[in-house]
Amino acid sequence: MDKTLKTFPRIVFMGTPDFAVESLRALVEGGYNVAGVVTIPDKPVGKHQSVLQASPVKEYALSQNLPLLQPEKLKDPDFLNQLQAWKADLQIVVAFRMLPEVVWNMPPSGTFNLHASLLPRYRGAAPINWAIINGEKETGVTTFFLTHEIDAGKIIFQERIPIEDTDNAEIIHDQLMRTGANLVIKTVDAIIRKEVHTVEQKALIANEEILKPAPKIFRETCRIDWKKTTQEVYDFIRGLSPYPAAWTELQISQNELLSLKIFETEKIRKQHHLIPGSVVSDGKKQLDLATSDGFIRIKNLQQTGKKQMSVEDFLRGNARLFYEKFRTDSLP
Repeated sequence: MDKTLKTFPRIVFMGTPDFAVESLRALVEGGYNVAGVVTIPDKPVGKHQSVLQASPVKEYALSQNLPLLQPEKLKDPDFLNQLQAWKADLQIVVAFRMLPEVVWNMPPSGTFNLHASLLPRYRGAAPINWAIINGEKETGVTTFFLTHEIDAGKIIFQERIPIEDTDNAEIIHDQLMRTGANLVIKTVDAIIRKEVHTVEQKALIANEEILKPAPKIFRETCRIDWKKTTQEVYDFIRGLSPYPAAWTELQISQNELLSLKIFETEKIRKQHHLIPGSVVSDGKKQLDLATSDGFIRIKNLQQTGKKQMSVEDFLRGNARLFYEKFRTDSLP
């Protein structure tokens, strides 16, 4: 980037998590004119909610002495006046909140968003998770100008990456975070040079294609359905690993359930006649759960109230239970 580009435009950056920090860092370290940063208010955390925790974007902004706003409401007149006073030429949004028109329509060069999918596919709050859960072989990042409809504005640029069969949500998150930061810089440079040629999202939709959404994920969303195929369950678990994590319950007794989060697994393809969700274990090193067409071998898990551990450590602490209740001679 030549030096003449670094003094223009005045950029306001809006974001919250680590995913957004990488893009903000790329702008700051690239010498771009970041006039201010907007992020969420500090959140109370801890047992008594007595400690306030700043967002990763706030922490980075403070480390760089960047002007900062943390509005409770994005239509608050005081916030709008302060935002207007920054006289932004361009606003960039990465993993933030839905903006009202009075905000995204404020700067003369508009507001663009970085989204962690190949739009128009996987619009919504959790595109990385759902792409993996649905067994996609590739995903990517998209920059697009904000408009009234969520994640539906005109596309500026896209960058693709493959999803390998062993990738989980954390791996793809980190890859897209870095790829996305580069795409933000590419987008800013194109806007500065007035070389942006946008594409309507509908032009990228194949005939009769049903777009897959990426809705927000809740706890019940993460419950494993063992009636699905081995591949489907495997993709579901890695698509939620390490956070928020897929979970299941094992019936220990008539009145007791053992709740487990599952982080890492292996596919075992073997025909059986067991009820999906049945447990097969040697009580020492193997813990397999039946699917509709095979088994999922658990490698790493977490029992409620305990730390994450290998399946060997888990079985060592529950050896009698798994030997007496779940042991079978039909190990896959």
